[in-house]
Amino acid sequence: MEKENRKENRIAVIGIVIHNREESSRKVNEILSDYGNIIVGRMGVPYKEKGISVIAIIVDGTTDEIGALTGKLGNINGVKAKVALTN
Repeated sequence: MEKENRKENRIAVIGIVIHNREESSRKVNEILSDYGNIIVGRMGVPYKEKGISVIAIIVDGTTDEIGALTGKLGNINGVKAKVALTN
């Protein structure tokens, strides 16, 4: 019965595209640090030809935690974040 009251963790990949790195990177990194307890791995690639940075984050958390993280990232000007949840 105790398990029914607890939310199950999900594995997800969050894709983040940053258009104005100079302005947004500090805010993005602060938010990622705040959610460090659910982050399993991170890969970031600067795409200089397009003037953007792309980050892929693997997370293990509740849908509420994952949604909150993605929402906070998406609220930063010049940042797009999308999540792919597993079953």
